[in-house]
Amino acid sequence: MSRTPASLDLPLAARFTALALGCVRREFPYQPQHVLAGPDDARRPRALHPAFYGCFDWHSSVHGHWLLVRLLRRFPDLPQAAAIRAALDENLAAENLRVEADYFRARPGFERPYGWAWLLKLAQELGAWHDADARRWLQNLQPLADVIVARYLEFFPRQTYPIRAGTHANTAFGLAFAWDYAVAVNHAPLQDLVRARGLDYFGRDRDGPARWEPGGNDFLSPCLVEADLLRRLLPAADFAAWLDGFLPDLRAGGPAGLLTPAVVTDRTDGQLVHLDGLNLSRAWCFFELARALTPDDVRRPVLVEAAARHLEAGLAHVASGDYMGEHWLATFAAYALERAAAL
Repeated sequence: MSRTPASLDLPLAARFTALALGCVRREFPYQPQHVLAGPDDARRPRALHPAFYGCFDWHSSVHGHWLLVRLLRRFPDLPQAAAIRAALDENLAAENLRVEADYFRARPGFERPYGWAWLLKLAQELGAWHDADARRWLQNLQPLADVIVARYLEFFPRQTYPIRAGTHANTAFGLAFAWDYAVAVNHAPLQDLVRARGLDYFGRDRDGPARWEPGGNDFLSPCLVEADLLRRLLPAADFAAWLDGFLPDLRAGGPAGLLTPAVVTDRTDGQLVHLDGLNLSRAWCFFELARALTPDDVRRPVLVEAAARHLEAGLAHVASGDYMGEHWLATFAAYALERAAAL
């Protein structure tokens, strides 16, 4: 049965905006990833992270800002347009971002690589927007983006093996968004690093363990985000052949566990609600993998149908009424809808 995915229109963008505005300046509750070297390091979130202190954790705050930038860029007539600019003006002030960059210089492993990836996605989005405020915000953000690029270049040559978790430490996801940024800003050393490490980590993989998915707290599919990275790095024909070896069951419409939306039993639990995000991130991966294949490839309709199922399941719970999902799921929903539109 053919499915038509929902689209990101102005009313839906306004609803997503309301969720993001409700958290980017909300300091508590907050889950820090802050290592205390002494008693003076015990400080409140806004003191540690004057730009990205909201949305429960640092990375969610960063991608909440990405969401606001993206939605305002696409929908300049949003009813909350002035409120978005005010929030971005306050949080992305030069002094706030100087403190954030200094924090990263002192703590090289902080938010590796998930937060790194989203920070570069935010910088990429600001750089693509022809807007005077956006140019100023990017100027303020660029020193932090440069620190994070340096972290990629310094760390990944030392990481011998990829991390294949379905959560924040996932290597493939971190490299994929770094690739997008490197292409957008023509950063050749970062492109070279991502290509070399991505192919070294994943280029020879066969028979990915997709039957084991999902994990109980996944918000990323380890197999799908790996494939989503490789479709960026390989020529189209080479990627199609690699995908045959990595997910051979796709041609027969399997495996069922990968192609069936995950079930969430408790949306007040911060780990279990990850599975709502998994449905959305699977959706965007399925759409992107389908787009990377030729129109006559028999795997394409399998991927598109699975994408639509997952998108429908995920969109139903973006606004669940509980902060454990509402502080981050709108970003995943918007990104998935845009990947659907790009197909």
